[in-house]
Amino acid sequence: MLSLLSKLRKIVFGDSRNVTDPSIFHKLSLIAFFAWIGLGVDGLSSSCYGPEEAFLALGNHHYLGIFIAIGVIITIFIISASYHYIIELFPSGGGGYLVASKLLSPTAGMVSGCALLIDYLLTITLSVASGADALFSFLPYRYYSYKIFVAVIGVVILIILNLRGVKESIVPLVPIFIVFLITHIFAIVYSITIQAVNTPQLVNNIISDIGNSRAELGTMGAIFLVLRAYSMGAGTFTGIEAVSNGIPLLREPKIQTAKRTMNYMAVSLSIMAGGLMIAYLLVHVEYVPGKTLNAILFETISSKWPSGIKDTFIFVTLLSETAILFFAAQTGFLDGPRVLANMALDRFMPTRFASLSDRLVMKNGILLMGIASILLMIYSGGSVKLLVIFYSINVFITFSLSQLGMIRHWWMVRHQESYWKRKLFVNGTGLFLTSFILFSVIILKFSEGGWMTIFITGFMIMISAITKKHYNYTAKLLGRLKHLVELVKVEENQYSKIVPDNGYESTINPNARFAALFVNGFGGMGLHTLFSIQRLFPGVYKDFIFVQVGLVDSGLFKGAAEIDALRDYCNRELDRYVAYMRYHGFNALKYLSIGVDVVEESIKIAKEIIALYPNTIFFAGQLVFPQDTFLSRLLHNYSAFAIQREFYHRGIPVLILPIRL
Repeated sequence: MLSLLSKLRKIVFGDSRNVTDPSIFHKLSLIAFFAWIGLGVDGLSSSCYGPEEAFLALGNHHYLGIFIAIGVIITIFIISASYHYIIELFPSGGGGYLVASKLLSPTAGMVSGCALLIDYLLTITLSVASGADALFSFLPYRYYSYKIFVAVIGVVILIILNLRGVKESIVPLVPIFIVFLITHIFAIVYSITIQAVNTPQLVNNIISDIGNSRAELGTMGAIFLVLRAYSMGAGTFTGIEAVSNGIPLLREPKIQTAKRTMNYMAVSLSIMAGGLMIAYLLVHVEYVPGKTLNAILFETISSKWPSGIKDTFIFVTLLSETAILFFAAQTGFLDGPRVLANMALDRFMPTRFASLSDRLVMKNGILLMGIASILLMIYSGGSVKLLVIFYSINVFITFSLSQLGMIRHWWMVRHQESYWKRKLFVNGTGLFLTSFILFSVIILKFSEGGWMTIFITGFMIMISAITKKHYNYTAKLLGRLKHLVELVKVEENQYSKIVPDNGYESTINPNARFAALFVNGFGGMGLHTLFSIQRLFPGVYKDFIFVQVGLVDSGLFKGAAEIDALRDYCNRELDRYVAYMRYHGFNALKYLSIGVDVVEESIKIAKEIIALYPNTIFFAGQLVFPQDTFLSRLLHNYSAFAIQREFYHRGIPVLILPIRL
């Protein structure tokens, strides 16, 4: 049965990957074109619902939409330009969490990170819900009740694709992405072309609509209407920051690749969002229940075509839109787990979210984002209108904090930075626009669902604060073991140069009793367990083996240099144990393995050790907290128990020694 499950897993998720393969980073990294698709598809797909929300917010004053289109294009390029500076300043990845953490404060970073997590969760939910809307715009209305079921299945498929790996989840999107671009740009150009002869009439209509709006609403009322519609189309700008957050995924040179990807995104999004808004206006698109404005636009411009060509065009265009919206959730699956991992590395989230699977993806983060998206999809009924409100608030919290952090940075380095005024102006303009949209959406949509996203984000911030407090408490408790390290350091100058000579292992009796001790660096926990063995088994063990698994998590999985540095560090730490024991008259060996799963790597090492030294007993230390609470069980992985369970199944003896804090 296990063999069958293993084969099924291999078919669905693929073979495991070797993290120590130096070429693995090149194989998994993305060139600008693939990054544009994988990271930029969220921003590009937002043109399918952002312009629609803005256009509908204008009510009967459709011709004012020209000002919204201009404002949208300007905003896209300003935000994009500001993120060019962030890419330069954070070449290893500078999403909103890291920018706010480094340039403002860890607390501001936590707020930005929580907002980003909700944002990426909504990226998945909103994109799939919008894709379902586009699909059911083409189908007869009687099938609309199946929308949620189809949306949930879509999320499940995306979870599986992302668990397989980054490139595996992007490659199927390439032809769909190209078809989407071609069909939608054609629709925009065609709409403008067929109305080109009516340009003078269009100008007159705009002037007339401005006059009618002023007469009906007053000058300030008309301005307020335009600003309100501009704010309601805020979903258009989501996804722009994904490139700076996803830099670790990009091909070297990463900065140039990221900037090129950002340029692709800015140009394509401005053409798509601004062009669709103008197309709605030119062909007089009117809202029809159960259909998106894009569907209505495509039907309108093709109404006089031969039926076969018309039906094919509408089918292919809406199908590509459906697929691109479904796959736009990729940004949430690529960057959401990465933000979660960064917060886990800083102890704002459970550390298990920083771990990698054997496919070298952040499995726990992907599963969390996917399951949460399914629950939110069911709760919201897949309502794009409601989800857009949630979405816009969170992404602009992050935008605003990032811009504020960059402004503070340019001011602090103004004496060293030649072009600080220009950069300060760009980020200052970005802060003004993003904060204006943020407060507008909160005020205008608070009673319609805005309060919910503020509550959820606040709840996430509370969870992060509690998590950080617990890890700080744990670090304080571990500080009680420092005296062991200090005690050993007194002698370290005397034994630090003792290292095993060549052929040292051949002098050891392989049939002797060995105590193999799992350690994680030369520290209080390892020393406490070592001294416990000597205290509990006096005179039994004269031969020791120190075993360490160099765990590669998302913080280290950036390049071959980081893996080599980890290996060097682990070897130095193990050498300290070996030198200490040899100085005191014991035989000592070391074993090191680099991997992503501590249990699997421990099993590999154990098999190797048992084959050479059959009378080996394995020992592991396990923290014992003053109180065993739900929080301590949730935030600590208890890997010693996991190792013990797997070793028992294989008949390998292992003892867990308590480390009371």
